Amino acid sequence: MIKISPSILSADFSRLADEIKAAEAAGADMLHIDVMDGHFVPNITIGPFVVEAIRTVTTLPLDVHLMIDDPDRYLADFIRAGSDILTVHLEAAVHLHRTVQEIRAQGVKAGVSINPATPVEELTEIIHDLDMVLLMSVNPGFGGQEFIPHTLDKLERLKKMIREKGLTVAIEVDGGVKPDNARRVAGAGADILVMGSAFFKSGDYTATMKTIRKELGNA
Repeated sequence: MIKISPSILSADFSRLADEIKAAEAAGADMLHIDVMDGHFVPNITIGPFVVEAIRTVTTLPLDVHLMIDDPDRYLADFIRAGSDILTVHLEAAVHLHRTVQEIRAQGVKAGVSINPATPVEELTEIIHDLDMVLLMSVNPGFGGQEFIPHTLDKLERLKKMIREKGLTVAIEVDGGVKPDNARRVAGAGADILVMGSAFFKSGDYTATMKTIRKELGNA
């Protein structure tokens, strides 16, 4: 079954605990947490203390996406905070293999993300060591952007690479995913759909989740 990971970047932070509980009650499979540093991307969001607070109010897996320079400096902090999946950017990690090995050595699943202009072929030498690949389908930094269409081609090529290598690496897609394109994204090979504005700005999380499940054929 395709998993849905609501992105708290689009939640109401003045009542974040309630938002998280509502997402959980609506049937979210995990929570996507965007960490931005104002350097790697043009926005600043949250740090490990917020992740630690979120960990206290939900049992859902925490899907933590580090959109930061020099992620190695902060791996231990986000692991201690309660990350279940920790994703770094290929474009930001200088020694990517070492970074991935450090994450997995701590018992946390390791993901690598690539930006829209980065070819999936850049993952060839690291994909064997990953639990997940995150394809950005918008330019990272802000929520509410439109899905970049050529992501579907990248997604198909990545799925083919994983199958040909006999791997079980999950593919997550983040950016502009909503009910009216969810089926196409899943059909191209996505295993996990991140939904921010389309979920938290919908007004009815349970109804939105039912619509998505119906579109995906797993209502």
